[in-house]
Amino acid sequence: MMRRLFTLLLSLAGLAALAESAVARGAPKEPAGYRMDDYVSPTPKTLHGATVLTTAQAIELWKAKSAVFVDALVRQPRPENLPRDAVWRDPPRKDIPGSVWLANVGFGELPAPVQKYFEQGLARATQNDKTKPLVFYCRRDCWMSWNAAKRAISLGYTSVNWYPDGADGWEEAKQPLELREPEPLP
Repeated sequence: MMRRLFTLLLSLAGLAALAESAVARGAPKEPAGYRMDDYVSPTPKTLHGATVLTTAQAIELWKAKSAVFVDALVRQPRPENLPRDAVWRDPPRKDIPGSVWLANVGFGELPAPVQKYFEQGLARATQNDKTKPLVFYCRRDCWMSWNAAKRAISLGYTSVNWYPDGADGWEEAKQPLELREPEPLP
């Protein structure tokens, strides 16, 4: 019994050292609320209430078709200074095949129509099943997916996964990507 307790204490000390080392390497601590600015910057190693996935784990879920993959990357707006008659084409987005792209849902504060878009998009993607596993991602060092996953947890989704390496890690692992358009606003 004492040996088990000692082993548990050593394990906990090891986890604490890993967490401190992640912060020392530039990974910030997990904030209490949503990230409100500087969305392209190092992300935490954790997300309370969610499972943080490695690329190998994300690939496993994708191959098993056991989760809904949700791309939370922002959609680039038309430049304000672009003349009205100028042709504007959104930059193409390549993401994990079969994903749902819910654009602009990862900001710290969402306007009511975007919040509704997020809620309805998740409901459609999960067929109103809040226990359906979800995998949120965007790009590496992008808070959009972290915020979106946290928001899904606040909406009562119980199997939320966050894949922090996103499309970048997926591509580096030589996994397929496909062109994607965001889900339209309702």
